[in-house]
Amino acid sequence: MANIAPTSPASHQAETRLTLPDNRLLVDLCGEYDRNLAQIEQAFGVQILRRGNELAIIGADAERQRAAEALQALYDRLEAGRSLEKGDITAAIRFSGPSEEGARSGDQLEMFRGGKTIIRTRKKSVEPRTRTQAEYVRNLFEKELVFGIGPAGTGKTYLAVAVAVSMFLDGHVDRILLSRPAVEAGERLGFLPGDMKEKVDPYMQPLYDALNDFLPVRQLERLIEEKRIEIAPLAFMRGRTLSNAFVVLDEAQNTTTMQMKMFLTRLGEGSRMAITGDMTQIDLPRGVLSGLIEAERVLRGVEGIAFSRFTARDVVRHPMVARIIDAYENAGKPDA
Repeated sequence: MANIAPTSPASHQAETRLTLPDNRLLVDLCGEYDRNLAQIEQAFGVQILRRGNELAIIGADAERQRAAEALQALYDRLEAGRSLEKGDITAAIRFSGPSEEGARSGDQLEMFRGGKTIIRTRKKSVEPRTRTQAEYVRNLFEKELVFGIGPAGTGKTYLAVAVAVSMFLDGHVDRILLSRPAVEAGERLGFLPGDMKEKVDPYMQPLYDALNDFLPVRQLERLIEEKRIEIAPLAFMRGRTLSNAFVVLDEAQNTTTMQMKMFLTRLGEGSRMAITGDMTQIDLPRGVLSGLIEAERVLRGVEGIAFSRFTARDVVRHPMVARIIDAYENAGKPDA
């Protein structure tokens, strides 16, 4: 366990010392050529000096404290026998800062430190990288109906499928059903080659990709053949009652109000639903109201339903993706 000790050097900026007893773990914490330290320095605007088995953090009080919290959380993960990846450094930085409301989020940093939000599947373990993702994952495990709304690259669908697989493997649900509206975005389905399955499969490919990340190929093929995992267009849901299933509706911004109501009312006994979508990528005909927009307006505040709102700060793909999203959002705002 690291020991944080604030000091007051003669210079105008205070210093916090972090004592790390295990030199081997200290090397892993610093990273190759101290790149992990450099990433934390840049994020918080502090200077980090390595002195034997201590790290000295120099900077303004608030930033220095957050940097120390991030470093200690990362060191605690190493002490627990877990390795550090690039995404873990970014996650520690995000969890150590203040929330959007300005409040501290020590409980979420504690979850990150102890790995309490890990989603375990057959092929890999997944965990949230941002506060919104952590809240979203908690909702997916605890609530019967969860909406994940926000831009691309924030992990909405990926985390929902991961939780679905985890709950299926643990026996909490008997099957998984993944769906998308097959809305045309510039290319007509009728002009694509092949039968109906071949026409529709390209729309479903992101769902196949997510499943392939979590389940061995042969097991996934067998489960699909046995209908314990289904991937189908939204139109195929009409008239069904989905019991003891984990159901994910992706690209929900492209549903109409009637389609969304139809889908939500498929929820059966012992089932969970996750609805994901991006309000900025609606491909419906002009003048048609998105069912996702209407659902958020009508259902917010209904008991048992949770909404998680993602922003560009939750993007976990290439950092450029967040900058692109911000640029488009700012372009749509009137000049001050």
